[in-house]
Amino acid sequence: MAQEDIRSVQGTEDVLPGQWTYWRRLYEAAARLFERYGYGRIRTPVFEDTHLFEKGTGETTEIVQKQMYTIPAGDGESITLCPEGTPSVIRAYLEANLHKQEAFQKLYYVGPMFRHERPQKGRLRQFHQLGVEAIGSDSPLLDAETILLAVSVFREVGLKDFDVFLNSIGCSKCRPQFREEVRAILHGREDELCEDCRSRLERNVLRVLDCKNEKCREVVAVLSVMTDYLCDECAAHYDQVRSGLDRAGISYEEDPRLVRGLDYYTRTVYEVKHRWLGARDAICGGGRYDDLVELLGGPPLPCVGFAIGAESTLLAMESEQGPPPEIAPSVAVYVVSFDDAAQADCFELVQALRDGGLSADMDYEGRSAKSQMRVANRRRAQFCVLIGPDEVERGEVTVKDMVDGRQWTVPKDRAVAWLVRLLDGTHR
Repeated sequence: MAQEDIRSVQGTEDVLPGQWTYWRRLYEAAARLFERYGYGRIRTPVFEDTHLFEKGTGETTEIVQKQMYTIPAGDGESITLCPEGTPSVIRAYLEANLHKQEAFQKLYYVGPMFRHERPQKGRLRQFHQLGVEAIGSDSPLLDAETILLAVSVFREVGLKDFDVFLNSIGCSKCRPQFREEVRAILHGREDELCEDCRSRLERNVLRVLDCKNEKCREVVAVLSVMTDYLCDECAAHYDQVRSGLDRAGISYEEDPRLVRGLDYYTRTVYEVKHRWLGARDAICGGGRYDDLVELLGGPPLPCVGFAIGAESTLLAMESEQGPPPEIAPSVAVYVVSFDDAAQADCFELVQALRDGGLSADMDYEGRSAKSQMRVANRRRAQFCVLIGPDEVERGEVTVKDMVDGRQWTVPKDRAVAWLVRLLDGTHR
């Protein structure tokens, strides 16, 4: 009986070197822009005490109730693979007493998250987020800044066909009245709601508002909207967020049914959606969460942030720009040996080139010189260094420009400095 193949776990995927092009473009663009906007990088563990998410993400959310990977840790305790990034960042912020050093902090993170849900295209059980958290200010211009930052990342990676959706869900003063009125109306129409929405009536009724089920959408279409219930402070805040976006030239659409799926949101909520991704079209979600720091044991500090979904963004990039080109890792210099006797000299030179700050490689498979030159072209080498018996005997190397075909004979002990100057353009 043949041995069973070992395969990747369902809901995970490998990203091979040749497929890294779009990932790298997204990660580098995000880090560059996050830091340009004044956000410093933070890294937190991939698992946390389960209570952090029960308290922070919210016991009534689908994430906590259905999607967390939780592992017993002994003595009645448990740990959970992080399903999202915000609670971990706030936990680290408080644990490191950053609020006592300087309350206002702008932080960003990049990393894997884990949710047990039905895998589908762009929706994995291990997925990746790039997020920012601005802690310690209730300025509506900060809300606008985070939206502008997300839009800037998408523009930087070449996306065009996306839209920003915006809403305000009020605060603890004005939201309860709206929530109770929604609940009272929906209780009379329970039979028209899907099973998930019926269960949400008591534990998280506002989630019914953004249900994708067509019958549920027909039911909630007749309801009032949260923006009609905003208190004066929330209404003024929302006005200033929109004004900030208008002044920055950011187009957006107000969506009165947008509530987001996490319990901690207050006031501003937003999503960025791509037009070609179908039902799973959100590539970024965020908003304000002014009560979370206090909920996790810290002082009352307002916050706002977002998370970009890497996998969904990459699908959006593919939909607009085509599949990522599978490109072999490039090198500046490829060292070619003409016989086995030259291998040791090639190896020594490759290490010296790397020590000199240049990317360099050589053949380790015993290919012919002609085949090595083809590899150099495939690796997009700018220069080849040719070493054969004659070069070894004379203590020299031959340097070939792979663009225009010019060649130079250079003493071996000067080859690194020569190539550094060539790559700087000094000798061209």
